[in-house]
Amino acid sequence: MSAAASNPYDYLIVGAGLFGSCFARIATDNGLRVKVIDRRPHIGGNCFTEQKERIHIHRYGPHIFHTSNEAVWTFINRFATFNNFINSPLALSQGQLLSLPFNMHTFYQLWRTRTPQEARAKIDEQRLHLDRPPANLEEQALTLVGQDIYERLILGYTQKQWQKHPRDLPAEIIRRLPVRFTYDCNYFNDRYQGIPVNGYTQVFEKLLEGVDVQVGVDFHESRSYWESQAAQIVYTGKIDELFGFSGGELEYRALKFEDTWHQQRNVQGNAVINYCDADVPWTRMIEHKHFSPPADDPECSVVTRETPMTWSRNETPYYPVNNEANMAIYKGYADQAASLDRYILGGRLAEYKYYDMHAVIGSALLRCQSLGLSVDHRP
Repeated sequence: MSAAASNPYDYLIVGAGLFGSCFARIATDNGLRVKVIDRRPHIGGNCFTEQKERIHIHRYGPHIFHTSNEAVWTFINRFATFNNFINSPLALSQGQLLSLPFNMHTFYQLWRTRTPQEARAKIDEQRLHLDRPPANLEEQALTLVGQDIYERLILGYTQKQWQKHPRDLPAEIIRRLPVRFTYDCNYFNDRYQGIPVNGYTQVFEKLLEGVDVQVGVDFHESRSYWESQAAQIVYTGKIDELFGFSGGELEYRALKFEDTWHQQRNVQGNAVINYCDADVPWTRMIEHKHFSPPADDPECSVVTRETPMTWSRNETPYYPVNNEANMAIYKGYADQAASLDRYILGGRLAEYKYYDMHAVIGSALLRCQSLGLSVDHRP
């Protein structure tokens, strides 16, 4: 695709997160002129990491890359060397530490069951039995794991995380959680898993190498100007903001991150510990050093407390709240977006979708290929 003479660029990409940066790399590799802008003062979106005291801090919450998609894994390995980190979070409930995801360790810690048969029998005894699909997160959890696990590990955590009762949330959210009748604490089932050895920010620096990038720029404040700069616009921001919130405002999960530095090498012994009790305001504590331990281990560590906040349009959006009311609003915007000839929408915010990192990359690769752009998978 060639831009008209009046357009300095073939593509203007709004957002330097995963979708926008992968699209920019592929378009640039295909000889097209690309401009990337981002409202934030940095690239990388919510994957942004910064290094302090030789520790890579996940500034917007923990990001563990995992995928079974060979094409996605090969592509992202052009820009990063991954370590062998395995995500095995813990959950603190009523003073007891429990293993996640739900597995034989969890069941033994709760009930002292030692065999899969004993654990299955305990869950079956407590499960909610329905003659229809679960209508909400509460029903999904109760049919999946029963009353004890729901009350100890799901109810309070979910109410804090989403600031809604589980019966007011879609069932799909809980389907992301594995339930295993083995002693396996690996949160993910994917073939490939890890974290970039030098943090995520350097991955984005490589993705955007040779690309015209400008941060600290708000597309919506000078929209007519930016629209004049390219033949096509790849938009990865909030879809409701693209239409001036005219059809209603979509809801997201907002978060607050508070760092505490400790003059000791190891504070909590694990990268992530969830706090499941409703009377504790934060949802998890993250000790970043465990994601990618420095070779020269400093005599300090940083722990970040993650606390949900009430959503407003001025907060950073993290996860879409895909309940029925929000999805009705989103559908209206998606219908309008389909008529925008010059716009390509992609990513978690523009598609109002709970995307993992590998799925965002896969979506960007497919979209580029649908536009006739070739993807370089060489290491």
